[in-house]
Amino acid sequence: MKWMIASDLHGSALYCEQLLDAFAREGCDRLLLLGDLLYHGPRNDLPDGYDPKRVIALLNAKKQFICCVRGNCDCEVDQMVLAFPILSDSLLLPVGEKLIFATHGHLFNTGHLPPLQPGDVLLHGHTHVPAWERTGGILYCNPGSVSLPKGESRRGYMTLEGSTLCWKTLDGTAYHREIL
Repeated sequence: MKWMIASDLHGSALYCEQLLDAFAREGCDRLLLLGDLLYHGPRNDLPDGYDPKRVIALLNAKKQFICCVRGNCDCEVDQMVLAFPILSDSLLLPVGEKLIFATHGHLFNTGHLPPLQPGDVLLHGHTHVPAWERTGGILYCNPGSVSLPKGESRRGYMTLEGSTLCWKTLDGTAYHREIL
């Protein structure tokens, strides 16, 4: 099974469409969204192509492929318009003998780790900056932001196929691989 992992759409229909194009191009089976789907948040500028109603329609059309965790900008009213669950704070994904703990990053992060064992993976968005670093035997990964990248990073996503995580720019250019 091939997963696409992305975070922080923040209501941009423009970049949501590009992400879904990449999902098709990659031949992924599932899309794991790490939160902040519709609202841009009070600390962010409006992203290009800001159109939350269009994002709702785009994502709902792919509901059978989407798994999602709640971001700090997601709430119950968002769940009322989205046709797939978005309000879980985390998702556990076993990969071989390892566990991926997927979350948005505002509750659990490198400063407040969930209960993981050495070799496990903490996967979150929230910072809008791609990351792949080891912290106390835990691999921390962040796909960055699809619509509002920060820290001079590029718009991007990750794929997980078998035990290989791959970070890519939104156009599909791979720039880092990690075997779990």
